[in-house]
This record gives sequence, structure tokens and C-alpha cells, in this order.
Amino acid sequence: MSEQQPLKVGGVTYASADEQYFEKRQLKRSAGVIGLWGLAVGAVISGNFSGWNAGITQAGFGGMMIAFAILVVMYYGLVFSIGEMAAAMPHTGGAYSFGRAAMGPWAGFITGLAETVEYVATTAVIVFFSASYADAITSELLNFSLPQPVWWLILYVAFVALNSAGAAISFKFAIVVSVISVAIIVVFAAMVLFSGQFSLASLWDIAPDAGQSAFLPHGVLPILFALPFAMWLFLGIEELPLAAEESHNPTKDIPRAGLWARGTLIITGLLVLFFNTGVLGAEKTGASVEPLLDGFRAIVGDGLAAVLALFALVGLLASLQGIMFAYGRNMYSLSRAGYYPRFLSLTGKRHTPWVALVAGAVIGFVALVVVQAAGGSTGVAGMIVLNIAVWGAVVAYFMQMVAFIVLRKKFPNAKRPYRSPWGIGGAVAAAVISAFIFVGFLLNPAYLPAIVAIAVLYVVMLLAFGLYGRHRLVLSPEEQYAINGGLDAEDLSGDER
Repeated sequence: MSEQQPLKVGGVTYASADEQYFEKRQLKRSAGVIGLWGLAVGAVISGNFSGWNAGITQAGFGGMMIAFAILVVMYYGLVFSIGEMAAAMPHTGGAYSFGRAAMGPWAGFITGLAETVEYVATTAVIVFFSASYADAITSELLNFSLPQPVWWLILYVAFVALNSAGAAISFKFAIVVSVISVAIIVVFAAMVLFSGQFSLASLWDIAPDAGQSAFLPHGVLPILFALPFAMWLFLGIEELPLAAEESHNPTKDIPRAGLWARGTLIITGLLVLFFNTGVLGAEKTGASVEPLLDGFRAIVGDGLAAVLALFALVGLLASLQGIMFAYGRNMYSLSRAGYYPRFLSLTGKRHTPWVALVAGAVIGFVALVVVQAAGGSTGVAGMIVLNIAVWGAVVAYFMQMVAFIVLRKKFPNAKRPYRSPWGIGGAVAAAVISAFIFVGFLLNPAYLPAIVAIAVLYVVMLLAFGLYGRHRLVLSPEEQYAINGGLDAEDLSGDER
């Protein structure tokens, strides 16, 4: 890397990079709107199979439905807003880029780090649940079982290899598994409906606390505690801007794919909420580690359920691929700009950020092992890491919505090929709901381990950035846009960088 005279802006120091620096960090345009839809739906769809159901334990079925409705509003405001910002800034940086342009390098780093936490932890959660499904299948069909850490290692190695093979392969895989996963949920709902085992009474079978109702068995406050689990039915859709430099037409296709994916996920979320709970009962659904597999078992018995669970596993693997794609691009963009060690943004001959993919996998695997050892069980490990993922997500959401509002006022003349139909009001609604979820974390003692873990991480990373990283930044496309105010920054919409 050849460096020119350092540029100092906003308390940080930049070095211009020569062509060779960026040649070693190239991505390739491979996705149209269908590929982006597959990426977004695939990233989320595992939340329909595992993870969401713990919210029913927190707030009952009625509380979970209210939480779901609140999150529909939040994700409409969020996706509209990030669609506008992604079209204006068609760079891989996504959330980090938005925060950086609106509020400076420190805010960009805080936002990008939150998204790293979200995606690395989400990948770990999906690995955890996928391992549980896979072991249940092999135990029932093939009569063998593996320790959970072995399954984790197998899954990480396989999907790092898949995501490193090329963006075109990743997008094609995302389309196929997303279509299959949605079909599985539709088939499951039909099986429940026509089996005659669906019961409305089962939705309300959690015994209410004294003075409470069957609709809200634990009262109103636990709705706040159910929100992080209801997020699992949508979390990941916001990764679309991270594919900007691999999309053929990001300014049009990212907002369009976000709209289609959001509608798809509202439908699948409602199907799972009603039919999985209606066949198992609210109390059993909330306690299940594999709610969809248990739903299949309730209808057809253990033997055939294991075969059907092979298809259900596809949904988990779809999200594993999609979220791993996200953390790879998030870490790539922050590294390319110098916030993370620069070697993490190397892409190799296949134009994929394979170094970042490997690094995120190592971090996720170690986190699962450490949390399992500290928690004493795999179930506790999964829930702690899930809470870490959601905490990172709500911080990133809040920061992005603040960035949207600031950018509308700070850069009024910047090119905006797409404008959010909800405007500033939608961003405010999403920010307020994100803030409430954050407060819910602070009020619930069960989330304390996740809060402590993230607080320690942020202290360490902010110190590292303040003492070292902020003096070694690079004028990447995201940084150029922020400095130029969106008026004369390089337009990457047709450039294969």
C-alpha cells in the first residue's frame, strides 16, 4: 500500500490508498433483485424454526402477538430508511457507512461494531440451533450422535467454504434454500390445519399469574421482554445494504428486495406463530429447543418427523449462509477503511472476503464454547448468545435511524435515488422501538450476562480505536462519501471494485 500525505479530519487520520490496495480487495457484482430477496429471506428464515418461541414463555401467546405487531412497525420504518440510505450510498459498509456519514468516525465505528456483534453472534446462534437439529436427525435416522462442539466446527468449516467459493454461488444458494424454507413453513401450516390437531385453546394454555389473564398470563411488562425473541422472525433483513457492491443495480434493487422480503417474512412469521403454537400449545412451544421439529412430531410421529426435519434444517442452513455473508461484508468494509486490521479485507481470486469469514467463524466458535462452559448447558449457551445478537442489532438499528434523520438535514442536496415513503416519521418510530427493546434488556436480569459481555467488548474495542485505529484509516468509498457530503463522491453503482 502506497500512502500519500496523511489527511486529518474529525479527530482521525487518513492515508490515501493506491490502486494495488483496492485490487487486493475487490468484490464482484453477481446479484439481481431475486438474489437479494433470497439473501434477505434466507438470512432471517431460521428464526421461524428456532429462537422466536422463547418469547411465548416470557409474555404468553397474546403478548408475543403484540410484540410481533410492534416489530412489524419497527421493521417497516427500518427497511424503508436503510433502503434510502443504501441507494444514496451504494457501498458495502451498510450501517457503518450510514453512521459514519451522518455523525463522524466514532459513530461509524460504534455502529459498525454493533453490526459485527449482531452478525457474528447471530451466526453462532444459528450454528447452535442447526447443530441441535442435525444431531436430532442423525440420532433418530442413523442412530449416532456427536458432541455439540463437533457439530459447530463442521458447520462453520462447511459454510465458510461455501461463502468463500464466490458471490454468484452464494446468491444462487440463497435463492434455492429460501424458496425451500418458505415452502416448508407453508407445508407445515397446511399439515397442522388439515391434521385436525390445531387447537385455539392451546394458544392460551399457560397458567396466568394471580390477577392476570390467559391473553397476557404474566402481565404487560413481559411484552418488552418478548420483543428480543420476536425480533428473531425479522432479524437479518437489514443486511441488504452490505450487498451493495455485489448487486448489479443497488440503487433500485436493494429497496425493492427489502420490500418483497419484508412481506414474505410477515407471512411466514404469522404462520409459525399460529400453527406451531396451536399444535404444541403455548407452554410446550415456549420451552422447546426445536419447535418446528416438535410440531412435525406432534402431527406424524417421531420417525417421519425426522425425515421432515431434514427439510426444516434447510431453513437454518439458509440463514447460516446469509448471516455469514453479512458478517463477512461488514468486517470487510470496516477493515478496508482501517477500523479493523486491514488484512481482514483481503478477497483473493474469487473476490470474496475469505479472511473476514474465517475470523468471524473463529470468534463465533470460541464464543459458543466459552459461553457453554460458563453457562453449564448448551441451552443456556444458545440463549446468552442469542441475546448478544439481538442487543447488537438494536444498537445498530437505533444508530442507523438517528443517521437517517441527521443525513436528511445534514446532506439535503445529496443524491437520493430512492426515498423512504415513511420519511423521518418512520425512522423515529423504528428508533423509539429499538430504544424500548434496549431498555428491556437492562430491566431483565436474565439478559445480564449478554450485557456484561458486550460492555467489556465495547470498552476494549473503543480503547483500541482511540489509541491506535483512528490514526490509520483509509479513504475507502464509505469514507470518501462522508467527507464529500454525498455530492461528488465516486459512484460505485456500476464499478466492480
